[in-house]
Amino acid sequence: MELKLTNLTKEFKDITAVRNISYTMSTGVYGLLGVNGAGKTTLMRMLCTLLKPSGGSITWNGADIFEMDGEYRKILGYLPQDFGFYPDFTVYDYLMYTASIKGLRPVTAKQRIKILLRQVGMEKTAHKKMKKLSGGMKRRVGIAQAMLGNPQILILDEPTAGLDPSERVRFRNLISELADERLVLLSTHIVSDIEYIAGEILLMKAGEIRAAGTSRELIAEMPEQVWSVAAAKEEIDFYMQAYKVSNIKTTRQGAELRIISSDKPAECAVLEEATLEDLFLDYFGERTGEQNDEI
Repeated sequence: MELKLTNLTKEFKDITAVRNISYTMSTGVYGLLGVNGAGKTTLMRMLCTLLKPSGGSITWNGADIFEMDGEYRKILGYLPQDFGFYPDFTVYDYLMYTASIKGLRPVTAKQRIKILLRQVGMEKTAHKKMKKLSGGMKRRVGIAQAMLGNPQILILDEPTAGLDPSERVRFRNLISELADERLVLLSTHIVSDIEYIAGEILLMKAGEIRAAGTSRELIAEMPEQVWSVAAAKEEIDFYMQAYKVSNIKTTRQGAELRIISSDKPAECAVLEEATLEDLFLDYFGERTGEQNDEI
């Protein structure tokens, strides 16, 4: 099982959304992490054959996915950030309709839907109209439709966008279950979504994969260090302007700042252990007043 990207590029007029990406994926969960505008959705749409690359190739077990055409889409499950549905369809009707589009026989579809509704915790709401569902419930139905054909490749674009913390935890657990014997690629800008479930994390910025590895490997290679600084109220502005500040905790005396810097930012600064959140800010963050040049 191998999904291989070779010198993959996508250009839109004068904008290069994806720039010369080469990477190989197999079984397991891959987390694609980057800010909005980094090129994540464009990359995923190419992996789903919805967009053709301007250059390079994507192959599945050595075969070009665009030449495979329908054969590739049979092994693919995709949950876009915003997926369409008929609001007056019930959950069950929507899944049966989607199954028919995917070419599943009615008998097979009914059996598969029963299993998936139980898996995503939607058995009791199977006959509820889609328009009556909460955001979290709709995302669960979205994952169910992506899993209808029992795909070998599951691509999820910002699956937890707009969900509350408890729903995000439910999704992470569900995705971990679904990752057994298949390739799952999860795109997000929410660090906690992939910190504990992704075996491999890809940091994407300005259309490029800037770094890849496990959470521990990426943190270990972080070029800057993390410091804790106790600051008076009148000093906070200075630190915000001068450094990348990943967290501010208010105290009676002022605030405790978590600062990312290669140099010790203050005499009182204490070295801390870096987290994936710190790494995210180090790659994608900016000091107050700086311009963000992301695509």
